Amino acid sequence: MSDLGDAHLRTWALRFMTLLAADLDDQLAWLGEQAVEAGSAVEEVLLLCRTWEGLVERGLGEPGTLREVRAIGRLAEAEDAPRTGLWADELAVEPVWGDVRSLAGRFLRAEVGDRRDTP
Repeated sequence: MSDLGDAHLRTWALRFMTLLAADLDDQLAWLGEQAVEAGSAVEEVLLLCRTWEGLVERGLGEPGTLREVRAIGRLAEAEDAPRTGLWADELAVEPVWGDVRSLAGRFLRAEVGDRRDTP
């Protein structure tokens, strides 16, 4: 892939991972009135995981983040992962999304660090 294409994919992946790591209230605010199906969200998470693995292979991501990405992918692929209904409804009640939130936060800390202390 071209440098520009990879840069775009990396930006998309980091933005989506930021959404996955956000607090529940922030996730729901971002979704607003959007009717995103839970199954579509799961498919996007799996795409994110595959994309990130490719970016790491090309030297555009921290190899140490693969543990979290692969764990997120396993959660999304699990048989009990929510695939019906609206994602907004599932975010608060399905434990898998809390687990994804935690793993996504660890991913971001490994990839971009904790910037809260930066002026």
